[in-house]
Amino acid sequence: MIARCSLFPPPCFSAVRVRCFAGETSDTGILFREKLIYLQDLNVDPHKALRVNPSLRSAPISSVVSVETLLSSTGLSRPAVGRILDMFPDLLTSDPESEILPVLRFLSDEISISEQDIPKSISRCPRLLISSVDSQLRPALTFLKTLGFVGRDTITSRNTVLLVSNVERTLIPKIEYLEEGLGFTREEVAKMVVRSPALLTYSVDNNLVPKVEFFMEEMRGDVKELKRFPQYFSFSLERKIKPRHRLLKEHGILMPLSEMLKVSDGQFNNWLLELRLRSAERR
Repeated sequence: MIARCSLFPPPCFSAVRVRCFAGETSDTGILFREKLIYLQDLNVDPHKALRVNPSLRSAPISSVVSVETLLSSTGLSRPAVGRILDMFPDLLTSDPESEILPVLRFLSDEISISEQDIPKSISRCPRLLISSVDSQLRPALTFLKTLGFVGRDTITSRNTVLLVSNVERTLIPKIEYLEEGLGFTREEVAKMVVRSPALLTYSVDNNLVPKVEFFMEEMRGDVKELKRFPQYFSFSLERKIKPRHRLLKEHGILMPLSEMLKVSDGQFNNWLLELRLRSAERR
């Protein structure tokens, strides 16, 4: 059951802040202040919201309440709803029936995300709520299915962020880089991204290219290993890959990428210490 929300929560910011929005007639000014108080109670910055979404100034408070009510009905907590509305103030004046419900139905009906996981999808990727089903979400889903995101590998609440990526400008260039830059076939790349969907969220210039160059030039790696362990791209180059490679190189140790990167820092250091001790004993 949808919890009944308070239309007029108690004031939570000073009269000085309220007066900075003055200029309306008396009755209109009161309603406007009530709207500001309501937004503040949701932890939505009224200044930012009005700047980003000027239509909010004339929108009735009931329209904002209807948006909160619908989002809350999915299982999102009030603080979570507030964070989303603060991130995307345009949602405050959206039509829940024609703009938000179609997205929720798309997630439920076309991707089969469970009712329990809908709020997880939205929390992880609030941009879903401002994305068109017809021009953005469905075309992205269709493309992702051609890569193998079907059956047991279908899109889940963990990777619905892929649905807000533009196919032509974002997804295809990354696929092409992995094909042309690494010499993989489309089938090989498809298997890589299904195993590690985050690959499609990384920047080619800021993530893929520098990590490939380091792997090939400094680590003298074989691209086949990247195919076996595409999760390599999810680790920080400066904080994890380089430091661990340097330590292994200093001790003349070679190991697969998965063993080098998947363990915690503590496990890695303990394992390295054990190798040092064994090496000392053999001497």
